[in-house]
Amino acid sequence: MPSNSDPELVSMDVARKLVTTLQSAGVRDVVICPGSRSAPLAYALAESEAAGTLRLHVRIDERVAGFTALGLSLAGGAPVPVVTTSGTGVGELLPAVMEANHVGAQLLVLSADRPTELHGTGANQATNQVDLFGVHVRASVDIEAGADPAVPVAKALKMARGSSTAAPGPVQINVAFRDPLVPSDEDGLPAFGANVTHSPVGVDIAESVDWARPGSGAPLRTVVVAGHGAGPVAADFAHALGLPLFAEPSSNARFGPNAVGPYRTLLARHMSHIQRVVLFGRPTLSRPVARLLNNASIETALWTPAPAPWFEEGKRREKLISKASELEAFAGTAPVGWLASWQKLAISATNAIQQGIEGYGGLNGPLVAQEVWGTVRGNLVFGSSNVIRDADLCGTPADKSAAHVYANRGLAGIDGTIATATGIAQTRAGLKTTVLLGDVTFLHDVGGLLLGLGEPEPEMDVIVLNDGGGAIFSTLEHGAVEESGRYADAVERLFGTPHRVRIESLAAAYGWEYLAVDQMDGLRRVLGSTGPRRRLIEVVVRRSGLRALHAEITEAVNALEWPESR
Repeated sequence: MPSNSDPELVSMDVARKLVTTLQSAGVRDVVICPGSRSAPLAYALAESEAAGTLRLHVRIDERVAGFTALGLSLAGGAPVPVVTTSGTGVGELLPAVMEANHVGAQLLVLSADRPTELHGTGANQATNQVDLFGVHVRASVDIEAGADPAVPVAKALKMARGSSTAAPGPVQINVAFRDPLVPSDEDGLPAFGANVTHSPVGVDIAESVDWARPGSGAPLRTVVVAGHGAGPVAADFAHALGLPLFAEPSSNARFGPNAVGPYRTLLARHMSHIQRVVLFGRPTLSRPVARLLNNASIETALWTPAPAPWFEEGKRREKLISKASELEAFAGTAPVGWLASWQKLAISATNAIQQGIEGYGGLNGPLVAQEVWGTVRGNLVFGSSNVIRDADLCGTPADKSAAHVYANRGLAGIDGTIATATGIAQTRAGLKTTVLLGDVTFLHDVGGLLLGLGEPEPEMDVIVLNDGGGAIFSTLEHGAVEESGRYADAVERLFGTPHRVRIESLAAAYGWEYLAVDQMDGLRRVLGSTGPRRRLIEVVVRRSGLRALHAEITEAVNALEWPESR
């Protein structure tokens, strides 16, 4: 609060000081939603954009805005504010804040507020916004109307960046504005427009470690698991030590000769051969990997050179290791033929999976995911639910990293996928962004397709795998409940959520080029072609038979013998 000796600043001065502090901390992108109470920030940001010092992205839906800012931060590695007016608009940011919390993204909630004298009076859009996001933010600062924001904002930004003892993550900056909320009559813009002279450029922040194969020691049958966000360092470790690599699609480590593509199907029968596991990143996709990591007879270690945002120390069983030499010693020396045995199994399992998905009849999720995985370059964004698991099942590891893969795996929610992808596309300019998601995930975030007139357009393909509902539940235990008939049509209605939405009409409404694909040749032609900057590609498939398909694949892979026993 301003002291008696500090004159109260007018709202425009507060906003300008706040924007200056953000820019000095490296902020170059800001996502903003329209609103009256946040107007001083809007005008101050417009002044900065006109001066070429930052870039604005306007969204009318706060939830879309939050995930757009998340995507910008994920791709650029920089803090990105999302600006809202007071009231319910602030609350709409909670899903994006929760995701940012669990992935360690520097999302800055910049919430405008009514001044203190209007709280508790029934004033319009006045509610308690202080500490609204609770445990999901690293810091929450409240700036009263007229106070200089520089110090508290700098403090919040420091918390967002993280430290040697705390992971980076989202923060809330709640700032109250008192009338007048508009610039003075003498103010104005020299030339308004999105004319940033140095647009932000996305960078791949790759951890670099010089790994060395242990020269001696007892042989240990160790595998490397690369979860979400592991990065190429996991592939480098596996290659240096000659170990099998089990890498999820969004690990960005699923490449190289050590990567075992169908690892999750092989674990059911062959987990007993494993003595130790080295974990990089966060495993999020499969129950077989969860069982592997929870197996009390198998020793596990987690590479943690910096604080991780997704777990609390003492809550996981892995040994936490932050020194390269210690991790190398833990992994030990691979026995002769250890890697080769997994590679041989991978070839046989891949053939079994391929036979299963090609025999299913027509296009299906695994075939589409496989083609997208093998074809797309640039940025590849997966929706949560089945599509990323399909890529994990049958996405053949490449010789080297191809596309940079993104997915909202912090909480693995389906919300915000399209909006996150637009933020990624805006940051990694010059690289096409391809999104593969299911129809339910698409419909949940269909508002992310909306870009206002004059807004920067991303170069994006959004591929919607449309099976008329949610397919993933049929592959889980709910599928068995449905097959039993004990709950009649309840599983289909409550979990499958069938619909008849006409996606072509949505594409037309939002101004996206629409393409329909019903054959693999057509999908290949579309993926290999260029066209409008924004394309919505619908691939219609069926849901029926998926549970049987996965059971068939499981049975075929479980029949594979360990190579050394032959």
